[in-house]
Amino acid sequence: MSDRSQSKAARLRRIEHLLYNATGGLRVVDLAERCGVDRRTIYRDLTALEEMGVPVWQHGGRYGIERETYLSTVQLNLNEAVALFFAARLLSHHSDEHNPHVVSALQKLAASLPDTTVSTHIARVADLIRARARRTEYIRILETMTRAWADRRCVDIRYRAMNGETTRRVIEPYLLEVARSEPASYVIAHDRLRGALRTFKLERIEQATILDETYAIPEDFDPYAHLASAWSVMNETEVEVRLRFTGEAARRVRESVWHHSQQVIDRSDGDCDMILRVGGVREIRQWILSWGGDVEVLAPAALREDIRQQARRMAAIYHASSP
Repeated sequence: MSDRSQSKAARLRRIEHLLYNATGGLRVVDLAERCGVDRRTIYRDLTALEEMGVPVWQHGGRYGIERETYLSTVQLNLNEAVALFFAARLLSHHSDEHNPHVVSALQKLAASLPDTTVSTHIARVADLIRARARRTEYIRILETMTRAWADRRCVDIRYRAMNGETTRRVIEPYLLEVARSEPASYVIAHDRLRGALRTFKLERIEQATILDETYAIPEDFDPYAHLASAWSVMNETEVEVRLRFTGEAARRVRESVWHHSQQVIDRSDGDCDMILRVGGVREIRQWILSWGGDVEVLAPAALREDIRQQARRMAAIYHASSP
């Protein structure tokens, strides 16, 4: 390919990127200035994009891309495809319902790859998710929140809290996130009812309507810094958790990084201690309970007492029941 052809190809990709991310569209003069070419070249490039199948729209002298029908092009090598296969497998474990968008994305990924073991298994993952029950209302809420997040538009929601209380509020979505500890999706948003950042579980949103009003995410807000201390998606008051793992569990614990803050301290008897700093104990509590009698909570005292009470309840259940 000649340097001129490479330059045009790069410019077309840049124009495509600019138009997709400009929800209100851009003028030809804006594109020409950003790409360093004259307006006649931009007109030819817009025609070329349309001929390539890019859904370009024009209105009032502005150009944009129809997001609903736009299909991006991704080229992957074998190792990149395997990396996405791992992601697909995690997605299949995470999704407890038939999400048609997940199925469609995996099918397209499989179809775009050469006929290999990898593409076959990605297609199989799509089949597994398709076979699950479909929750139409959850999908509708997810689609609404996705569009609002992408276009920076406020959302009027009716939300059911864990205690069953239902409230109406307007939120500004900052990030969509999945929980690593459960098959659930969340939206981290500025909640106008509370005047603060809150985390909402999508499965508890009973109704969602996109509003015409737009919002801006503060420039100093970094969602990944916000979640840095979280065990999964909840970021509350940071607390130091000290755990002691015994026997076989200690060997398993040493094999993985469970949280970026963890410190693992080996003991002479083969056990190990783990020290973590997490944003609250609500989410890590279930993980601790999953280890059963192979872990002891050393601190904080309130968490230790909570787990001790859970152990007593379990002992009472098994003591009272007969085989």
